[in-house]
Amino acid sequence: MTRIPMTPAGFARLSAELKELKEHTRLKIVRDIEEARAQGDISENSEYEDAKHRQSLCEGRIMELEGKLGAAEVIDVSRLKQDGRVVFAVTVVLEDLESGEQVRYKIVGTDEADAKAGLISLSAPLGKALLGKRKEDEVTVETPRGQRSFSISDVLYR
Repeated sequence: MTRIPMTPAGFARLSAELKELKEHTRLKIVRDIEEARAQGDISENSEYEDAKHRQSLCEGRIMELEGKLGAAEVIDVSRLKQDGRVVFAVTVVLEDLESGEQVRYKIVGTDEADAKAGLISLSAPLGKALLGKRKEDEVTVETPRGQRSFSISDVLYR
């Protein structure tokens, strides 16, 4: 089985979503289906069709989350060997070699990625380019704005 790397925060977020779907969303949808059935003929009942569609989406997401959580390999950065290399779950401070601007990214799993929040996936082009590098190494990556080069200013294990 393929393991899915995940930070403790990412695992907690997906677990909370799964709990919400199972304990609240699923039950609300069942009530909606019952109410729609009580209205009589379901063959032309749009509320019934909508509720059945939402039920299908909900059950699909539950299965997806159960699979991901079951395959999760939770990696706690505080337990990693701090040898200065960029690995999963570390925070990397980068300097754009063209503009001099500094940015900070945490390397996370694909389900946790949110570039605007400073979370980049280890499978994203920049994430891949950074893995294994050390402080003061340079990386060049193709971005939507063209090729960009960065220098690693710091690797933080927190």
